[in-house]
Amino acid sequence: MKLALIILGAILLTILIVWLIDKFIPTKAKPFITLALWAIIAFLGYLTFDSVYGEIKFNKLKEKRYRAAIERLVDIRDAQLAHKTVTGKFTKSYDALIKFIENGQFTLVERRDSSVLDKERTKAFGGVEMFKEIIITDTIGFEPVKDRLFKNTDRYKQMMNVPLAKEGTKFTMNAGELEDEKGNKIPVFEAFVKKTDVLYDQDANLVLKESQVQSVEGVNGDALRVGSMEEVKTLGNWPKTYGSNE
Repeated sequence: MKLALIILGAILLTILIVWLIDKFIPTKAKPFITLALWAIIAFLGYLTFDSVYGEIKFNKLKEKRYRAAIERLVDIRDAQLAHKTVTGKFTKSYDALIKFIENGQFTLVERRDSSVLDKERTKAFGGVEMFKEIIITDTIGFEPVKDRLFKNTDRYKQMMNVPLAKEGTKFTMNAGELEDEKGNKIPVFEAFVKKTDVLYDQDANLVLKESQVQSVEGVNGDALRVGSMEEVKTLGNWPKTYGSNE
């Protein structure tokens, strides 16, 4: 947009020069100079149009690629959360995650309220029976992870590959633990791809500008990212216009 304003200013300046030439330059020289200046105006007009339209095209393509990449990041997050539910930790290996999806199972449980004799309170009240409420958990079955997360599809086998990017581009995935104030180890993970990899074939200036975005309506930072290795969270860094980030 800044470039377009500069070009527009140049066009207005050129038009002013044409007017001055028409007013003060000798008649014989006017046609040649005027034609040259009008050619410059036409060229600058084309540059202005191309600059504005180029940014519009860039934003449309960016949105298309971001949506495709975010769908994969959501699949990675869902698989990681399932892995943590079953195993108690995240994994940094795609092979391990795929194997888990294909072979892992959720434990199905049923919880019900019950009451039992509270011996200590019964003794304290001189033999008067006192009861306490408890929750009983029963295992009632198992459900394959694949059926819950990816029923009737095997797209999880491609979740590591960044769609619409250069062939071979993959999401970087890490996993580990953070320690809280009480010394407890808390599992964390992250998956991300640099915007420069998603927009690898686009105008370098527009990609640089996009990599510096800080906005509630944009994807902040230089990467599309879900999770974090620096804090306990599983959110994505995209706005809800691209879908839920939770």
